[in-house]
Amino acid sequence: MPSKTSCDIAIVGGGLAGSLIALALHMRRPELDIRLIEASEVIGGDHIWSFFGSDVAAGHRWLVAPAVAHMWRGHDVAFPAHGRALDGRYYSILSETLDRHVRATLPSKALMTGRRVAALTRTNVVLAGGDRIRAQGVIDARGAADLSALDLGWQKFLGQELVLTDAHRRVRPMVMDATVAQQDGYRFVYALPFGEERIFVEDTYYSDGPDIDPIRLRGGIAAYAKAQGWRVDHVAREERGVLPVCMGGDFERYWNSGGTQVPKAGMRAALFHPTTGYSLPDAVRTAAMIADLPDFDGEALHDRLFEHAREAWRGRGFYRLLNKMLFRAAEPDQRYRILERFYRLDPALISRFYAARSTGLDKIRILSGKPPVPIGRAIAAMREKRA
Repeated sequence: MPSKTSCDIAIVGGGLAGSLIALALHMRRPELDIRLIEASEVIGGDHIWSFFGSDVAAGHRWLVAPAVAHMWRGHDVAFPAHGRALDGRYYSILSETLDRHVRATLPSKALMTGRRVAALTRTNVVLAGGDRIRAQGVIDARGAADLSALDLGWQKFLGQELVLTDAHRRVRPMVMDATVAQQDGYRFVYALPFGEERIFVEDTYYSDGPDIDPIRLRGGIAAYAKAQGWRVDHVAREERGVLPVCMGGDFERYWNSGGTQVPKAGMRAALFHPTTGYSLPDAVRTAAMIADLPDFDGEALHDRLFEHAREAWRGRGFYRLLNKMLFRAAEPDQRYRILERFYRLDPALISRFYAARSTGLDKIRILSGKPPVPIGRAIAAMREKRA
């Protein structure tokens, strides 16, 4: 016999965005009865989320600090004509650390894993099998909606945690090593030192299409490790993914494709950095905002989250413009020149860019000077409009 349950807030999707909302509500509003509903048996899937310290406001660090697995002081970048070490802290959250933190923090009845959702509205969730949950408000955080509503390029990657026979001697993350052969768009290698003999290496591409060739990317990682003089004992884990790089589109069509009048968060609300595809800074800001709301009625919750996401979309046109220059003004194997030039700029400007908080002066500085792409194609890309 299907059951019926009531609660204050039901969050559908136990990925990063949904988990942070549940944690923020429990920690700031412990009187609320919440449910975090996830189709799989684990929270967070199998991912690594990394972020710069400046991506998260000081007043919000309480929300992510307990889930951080690794922290480093500073990071490096490398390009054919330029290399640089930058200060500032860099953090990584592993899906297993997020899962442990959620399970240790939320009341047992709040966490509903292994429960697939058949349908939802802004006040009701119907689970596969017929069980129903009625809430003041429902938040859908199940990941991307219909991406065909957006004009996209893609950041695609495959990463492996390598266990080495000897120490790798890298003490800081290599956030972007573009000295590798350029192919399938802008390519770089990303490396996180997890221990003296453990390092996570990711082969990453800014490409026109989302398809991944895992055999080729594994070969790229093996070749990079060999070039560094590392001898691999075995691969402890592997992760692959594709993130959207947004150049435009119809925000309202995208929002409604995930369900009309349903409150949304995370990728489902188009809350991700247009250039990096990263969603963690937005997920933190959204969770903190929701925890401070005075009203969790489904209609009010929808209107506030819709306006929050729409404001972010409207405020990020500059990044979508830069993405057009990257994908449509530069030849694929020359795209690295845009990032190479960018990483010669002021470190504070770079930090604000990744946090999606670029100032007007930042934008002028980024666009000033001779562009690292053909001028005619740059102008055409900036003027281009696509449905």
